[in-house]
Amino acid sequence: MTQKKVLIAGGAGFIGSEVNKMLNDAGYETVVFDNLSQGIKKRVKWGTFIKGDIGNRRALDKLFNTHKFDTVMHFAALINVGDSIDNPGKYYTNNVFKTLILLEAMKDYQIKNFIFSSSAAVYGIPQSKMITENHLTNPINPYGQTKLMVEKILDDFEMRYGLKSIKLRYFNAAGGDPDGKIPNYHQNKTNLIPIILHAIKNKQPVTIFGTDYPTSDGTCIRDYIHIYDLGSAHIAAMEKLQADGKSEVYNLGNGQGHTIREVLRAAEKVTQQKIQVIEGARRPGDPSILLADSHKAHQELSWKIRYPELESMIEHAWKGYVLT
Repeated sequence: MTQKKVLIAGGAGFIGSEVNKMLNDAGYETVVFDNLSQGIKKRVKWGTFIKGDIGNRRALDKLFNTHKFDTVMHFAALINVGDSIDNPGKYYTNNVFKTLILLEAMKDYQIKNFIFSSSAAVYGIPQSKMITENHLTNPINPYGQTKLMVEKILDDFEMRYGLKSIKLRYFNAAGGDPDGKIPNYHQNKTNLIPIILHAIKNKQPVTIFGTDYPTSDGTCIRDYIHIYDLGSAHIAAMEKLQADGKSEVYNLGNGQGHTIREVLRAAEKVTQQKIQVIEGARRPGDPSILLADSHKAHQELSWKIRYPELESMIEHAWKGYVLT
């Protein structure tokens, strides 16, 4: 294979750093471009690291004049749903406006392939138990709105400029580097598993929001997908886009759900520690069940999930956990 160069915007973050490692293992040359507002430089152990912001056009000009990229992968987003409600302007600026600056630079430098980290948040309240890519998109928070806006911008850029993209709609990213080579800082303590592990490390209780949902134990069911499997989907999507030049959208999830209490029990088993639980009220907008139908990704990308087990995700998240 002729070595190809990939730009990973936000590649010092939780998912981007794992994708960076996997791309290098697969023989690709990578450049990680990250402003370190969320990412951590110690995660970038492969490829070239450049500190920079995708909203800085001068920095992008220097980057694209120095390196010739086949593909850009975009992980440089703010992702805290609650924070997006409290500070919507920050999210529209970072997730939409700065992405638009990156896309304009790609257009000017004739870079035609873009892999976008989108989110299941674009769907809003699910209308069916299993969500396909054809499900209605109706975000209920600014974070989801920003992801959907970028998806629409990508459609317009393809129509006018020929920029091809694949949008990958994640469900609940979980786990950690299976090899334990990338530290698990887990800055994003709004996701359940990092919340649980942080609580264990700090000997704090964990609050369950709602125990009266119509599920087996009364707690919400969510679809957890290992970051290694997200990484393999990114590489498969990139190779497909480079091969056939066809834009697409794919759900990335396990297709099987776990209740909050099941996650807590699995964490207790993996860590061998008892977790104190506080039962709280439901949060507005939390659906009882949120599951991905990822058949399209399995079929069209030949994508296979290596780590479907919840305990493996928690084990890899716990391995090398760094308290922050």
